[in-house]
Amino acid sequence: MGKSGKKTKESHRQGRGRRASQFGDDDLPSSAYDAPPRRDEDSDGDDFNEGAAEDEHEGDTEAGDHQGQWQVGSMPSKFHLYQLSVQSPKGDISYLQKFFLMYVGGRVPLHLQEDFCGTALLSTEWLRTDARRTAVGLDFDRDSLEWCLENNMDKTGADGYSRLLLFDGNVLQPNESRLVKQKISELMQGLNVTNDNGSEETNGCEQSDSAVAKCLANSTMSDAILPGRDIICAFNYSCCCLHKRKDLVLYFRHALNALSKRGGIFVMDVYGGTSSECKLRLQRRFPNFTYFWEQEDFDIITRETRISLHFQVRKKQMLRHAFSYHWRLWSIPEIKDCLEEAGFKSIHVWMREMPDTQSSGNAKEYTADRDVKYEELKQFNQGDAWKAYVVGVANTR
Repeated sequence: MGKSGKKTKESHRQGRGRRASQFGDDDLPSSAYDAPPRRDEDSDGDDFNEGAAEDEHEGDTEAGDHQGQWQVGSMPSKFHLYQLSVQSPKGDISYLQKFFLMYVGGRVPLHLQEDFCGTALLSTEWLRTDARRTAVGLDFDRDSLEWCLENNMDKTGADGYSRLLLFDGNVLQPNESRLVKQKISELMQGLNVTNDNGSEETNGCEQSDSAVAKCLANSTMSDAILPGRDIICAFNYSCCCLHKRKDLVLYFRHALNALSKRGGIFVMDVYGGTSSECKLRLQRRFPNFTYFWEQEDFDIITRETRISLHFQVRKKQMLRHAFSYHWRLWSIPEIKDCLEEAGFKSIHVWMREMPDTQSSGNAKEYTADRDVKYEELKQFNQGDAWKAYVVGVANTR
């Protein structure tokens, strides 16, 4: 992969906002604009956003499945609240597999890289579903990466630590990112994967005990021998953290270079619509907490806005600005142009319309139509809210 000039960590997540002081200055990307639809039994009323529109966007039942993970009276981690209210890894993985088989095919995708990974929930779900799979996670939020190792690895099985490598660093300088140290006793030596040349590797390293030790001892991604990734993803609208076009192109080039020589895909998500370009407050109620998306005024010249996520736990404690972002909202034509400039063979856009944020009755309407899927489209008329996957396909080299 090519390298650019020295940049600070803030290069790929600019403008961190204020956060709840008890949590420190952490950051995590958000797909909160696409949160699960509200259930009819959810109670009404809160102190933060009376009269605000509900966030009725896509999701699955994963959040409800894990709400009892904290004890009564205890304060859950903001990372845990984020995963419950925002992320839907099973749905994302389903589409990733579909895109790979459609545009590359010929083999089962096994090697994933999750950029802007935060707590790497998607990566751990990827490992859980197939014992042959490997994953690489990259993010510069060290706290979220370490939280993943402590809280998300139990679902990956006994060999999970040997199949997931987490790197702390900037997506614009991935080779300089540093491996997050794991417990050597929990790494399974002898895990074989096949590299692009057909030879075997152990945990992404050459097959020998000394090679495994070297992989653990080396501190950067450039030192590790990793298999070419079949799929690289940047979800939760993370590319909005890159404000300059040259940085977006540079990031796409790094992604292209990390993909398998046998072909691979890069997938990112983006949201838009008239509601994305104005001040907006949305909320979603869960049994034990309420989640809020707050969007500040949108600058039509710079296409920048600030987003904050808040959580109210049991209607007693409000975690304001638990996560805050300074985003540059990219349009789909801009993203396609940047992917083409970076060298991707073809670009495909999959879209779906989201419920109207101003409709007071969209909760029941959307719940009755949960099977609405993304479609590959060439044209799409502007609406109140939409979300898209943009898929870049790499050449078979």
